[in-house]
Amino acid sequence: MSWSSESADSVGALFERRVAPMGDLADQADEVARACHAMAVRFHEGGKLIVFGNGGPSTDAQHVAVEFVHPVIVGKRALPALSLTADVATLTGIANRAGLAEVFAHQLRVLAEPVDIALGISTDGDCENVLRGLEVARASGLLTVALVGGDGGRIAGSAAADHLLVARSSDPRVVKEVHVTAYHVLWELVHVFFENPGVLTPEVA
Repeated sequence: MSWSSESADSVGALFERRVAPMGDLADQADEVARACHAMAVRFHEGGKLIVFGNGGPSTDAQHVAVEFVHPVIVGKRALPALSLTADVATLTGIANRAGLAEVFAHQLRVLAEPVDIALGISTDGDCENVLRGLEVARASGLLTVALVGGDGGRIAGSAAADHLLVARSSDPRVVKEVHVTAYHVLWELVHVFFENPGVLTPEVA
């Protein structure tokens, strides 16, 4: 099989499309560090991580939860986490009675404690139920973290997220890839902080 120069250029363009969004994520390093420190503090205080999203991000939510509960790296401490997208009966029951916009907010009202962490994931930042979940979580005293894409959408324009990380791309596939990288970094840096309790005081950032 032979490759034309046009094919090589096309492959190069596919990789190039990912360079700027990944670089932009690296430019958000300070906010990533602040989010991870705040998350580690909550875990240290006995909190758990609650993750949610729609469609592809719903599977990301489950991925994040299992990474914390059952770390892929042997020897890393398991930390409590759950995904609000894993229970189909609960999701469809709430959606049937209260509407899709309330499927995460309702669960957070019932399952969350003020010491917990809410992580909402939205490819375009405009998911109403993710925004509602973050709003309810923040009003209840939870630490709120959002992974969004594009220009951040309605979530970025709201005050619902204490910490906002944006995958700046209009391509949902690229957003997904940046989000996977972002939550793996969150997982790793949370453990770095959590395993060094001397840095988990309010004055340390």
